Amino acid sequence: MALDVSHAGLTAPDCEQLVGALERARALTLELVAHLDDEQLERVHSPIMSPLVWDLGHIAAYEDLWMAHRVGGLELLREDLASVYDAFETPRAVRGEIEVLDARAVREYMSAVRERTIGVLASGAGEGTIAELVVRHELQHGETMRQTLAIAGLLADGEGMLDALEGVQEWCDVPGGAFPMGSSAEGFAYDNERPRHERETQAFRIARLPVSNEEWLQFAGEGGYARREWWSEEGWAWKLENDVGADPGISSGNPRAAACHVSCYEADAFARSRSARLPSETEWEKAATLGADGAGVLAGRGQVWEWTRSTFEAYPGFVAFPYREYSEVFFGERYRVLRGGSWATDARVASPRFRNWDLAQRRQIFAGVRLACAAA
Repeated sequence: MALDVSHAGLTAPDCEQLVGALERARALTLELVAHLDDEQLERVHSPIMSPLVWDLGHIAAYEDLWMAHRVGGLELLREDLASVYDAFETPRAVRGEIEVLDARAVREYMSAVRERTIGVLASGAGEGTIAELVVRHELQHGETMRQTLAIAGLLADGEGMLDALEGVQEWCDVPGGAFPMGSSAEGFAYDNERPRHERETQAFRIARLPVSNEEWLQFAGEGGYARREWWSEEGWAWKLENDVGADPGISSGNPRAAACHVSCYEADAFARSRSARLPSETEWEKAATLGADGAGVLAGRGQVWEWTRSTFEAYPGFVAFPYREYSEVFFGERYRVLRGGSWATDARVASPRFRNWDLAQRRQIFAGVRLACAAA
């Protein structure tokens, strides 16, 4: 597809910073899989996740497409791999069945692509936005790969062990009124975060902390997975079909840490059991950015993604950039918005205005819940 990329040129300091960011992301990626052997990289660990070796190839192919080809004007390094590593042409269900680069070859591919990228940046081509997109894309795949590793029981020692939340659970009052939602026009932001626009909310209350493991185990002990009245029709059907109970990590984790691997259906049922609800994403962002310092009232952010009750929709005036498939094709009733970031989300990505999304039944993501309710 065509892309209008500025060629105003990068300064030497700009280039140095972007190369540093790219190299940091690559070091994190390689460190993530350093303890795995080739068979573990190439195996299908879950039908809903890619083989890890596919993720590595996809990271490289994406970088080559956007930096070397579309910014630098070079031919693709491996045009024969373009469809193999295209996330839409090759959905997750078939990635373990097709021929992809093996562990050795994919590392060579990643290294060769990176050399081309650095050459493009050194030439001064582009203006940094696409390079930043490539950096964050690789960082986000680091979290996706950690989801696969968690399913397979292959996380590195210490990863995913959440600490106790600090302080006590309590309700925070958020006043009604308008606030600016979304990212400003300056700096980098994803297309679905823009344009910034005014949103109005009624006064509401939101929990200071996410729901903890001990709170979740209390819900389960009260018959939370058996009491039909606490579940939506869709959620109950999903629970029965999949024979769902609390994720094992909830009972084995720190009792005061945030409950993790919770689907939106479960989050909604928990909220109903406490005469509460999930916040809308508008309420969540307002609470997260409330106050002159922008610090917000939400403590404990960053342990787990937090489900909202909002479906993933475009903001008024939305413009797809740099391609429709990043956000636009996911808009609609199927996907719910998550906010806040998890322990596996890089700080470069996890701003209070970043919008994540997934299907309501998904539990492989590092997601939990924070409650909301009407003002007292």
